[in-house]
Amino acid sequence: MKNKMLLTAAGILSLFLFAFTTNYQDTWVVPKEYKDMKNPTDASDRENMAIGKSLYSKHCKSCHGSEGYGDGPKAADLTGNLGDFSTSDFQAQTDGALFYKTTFGRDDMPEFAKKLPDDEDRWLIVNYVRTLKE
Repeated sequence: MKNKMLLTAAGILSLFLFAFTTNYQDTWVVPKEYKDMKNPTDASDRENMAIGKSLYSKHCKSCHGSEGYGDGPKAADLTGNLGDFSTSDFQAQTDGALFYKTTFGRDDMPEFAKKLPDDEDRWLIVNYVRTLKE
């Protein structure tokens, strides 16, 4: 009986440690059809970039910060990883993955499909976010 209780306690402790030492909770699974999506907007167009920057400033900067470091004025009140848009890991994501995350949100990240119902606006934000790399 004592061995069974010890084994159960060790199992519970192992699961607890696993939950807090892995990136499982931070993993944001993007469906393949979004990962493979191609950005239909022209990232080299100055007008598109200006629109993307304006939309980012209005809808994203308060949490993600003006440089995309995750240090906006609302960031301290949020839980989870806000991401650092300047890192190579972040920038390695496909445009489709960034579009998906912006569109559907998760946890403290709002769903922008309702706030920005025009897909093109969300794609223009993706283009702008690409300029925030180091």
